[in-house]
Amino acid sequence: MRRPDSGTLLLLSAALLAAPAAVAQEEYVIGVAAAQSGGLAPFDQPSFAGFQFCVDEMNAQGGIAGQHPIRLEVRDTRSDMAETVKFAQEFVDLGVNFVVGPADGDPTMAMGQITGPAGIPTMTFAGTAPILTQVSDYVFGSYPADNQQAAVLASYARELGYGSAWLLKSPDAAYTLIGPEYFGQAFQTLGGTVLGEGSYTMNQPEFSAIVTTIQALDPQPDVIVTWAWEPDFPAFIRALRDAGVTTPVMGADVLDTPTVRGLGDVVEGVVHTSGGYAEEGSAHADFNARYLAATGLAADTNYHVNGCDIVGMIDAAVRAAGSTDPSAVRDALADLPETQGIMSSYTFAGTDRMPLRSVVLARIEGGQKVFIRRGLADPAIIPAP
Repeated sequence: MRRPDSGTLLLLSAALLAAPAAVAQEEYVIGVAAAQSGGLAPFDQPSFAGFQFCVDEMNAQGGIAGQHPIRLEVRDTRSDMAETVKFAQEFVDLGVNFVVGPADGDPTMAMGQITGPAGIPTMTFAGTAPILTQVSDYVFGSYPADNQQAAVLASYARELGYGSAWLLKSPDAAYTLIGPEYFGQAFQTLGGTVLGEGSYTMNQPEFSAIVTTIQALDPQPDVIVTWAWEPDFPAFIRALRDAGVTTPVMGADVLDTPTVRGLGDVVEGVVHTSGGYAEEGSAHADFNARYLAATGLAADTNYHVNGCDIVGMIDAAVRAAGSTDPSAVRDALADLPETQGIMSSYTFAGTDRMPLRSVVLARIEGGQKVFIRRGLADPAIIPAP
């Protein structure tokens, strides 16, 4: 075999030295704190699954803005606030570019108190309390806010002829407390009356006392409204229907889960808000098909597709900023005009970093989510955060 001469060796060496520099790409590091167990798991698990799926798709195309491979630093919060805060500090110490937190406002606000001062943009998987952005200019929502959902739900309640409402809320989370309050404000703005309200403790095992209170109301309300989630909503609705109370029940996006739809006759006719619906031929339906084909699992919640949309939001902000610098990305994200997502379009410009997104109304019938309509909240009746 002929040995290469010294000139050829020099050329090969130079090429090898130059090659890494030619292909080297700056990583974009995202810290993800999501509950794989505990109370937030029904929302965090599908959110992260959709997020990971679209990170993989984007990395196959070169990464963020087509040129920055995404590296994830993932932590399981176990739905524990102390763990969530600990991970926020870990992400700051690691110098990540972006943080994505749990699908609830309270832990997101706790994280934002740490990541915000460090100048790291932080987005909740699906926290909807509009007050969550008030903790820092670096904190963002991703899902339609509670006051938007409440305004749409109240408008529909009035269209159905409901003149009076009774609210069930819990002070244990911003979501379960202020969501029903927003509904009450919008409902009254539209001429409705709030007859009263009840309070429960999250993870409360039984609701007989609350149901007895409802039974004693005179007059009876036209509708009962709550932002309760699992396991509280299943316990409440079973107790209500077992006691023979047939009053219609309305709720928020947390009722848009297979578990709630699978509760049987007790949830028949329950109306709830949602972030999206996969109409035939839509980008949402296409995402569901890709996800099923790749994983063998159904993307049976909107949290899957919203997790994917968050990847797109980060990508859009980096492209608009022309930089991966966290402060520049934060500014670009806060100023994003209407941008087409997969679940729906979204707008951050002119908002307090809670995106303006359409709200879907759906009804549970025969264990299925039945589409009613999609629309934006009327600004005239959206309660102030």
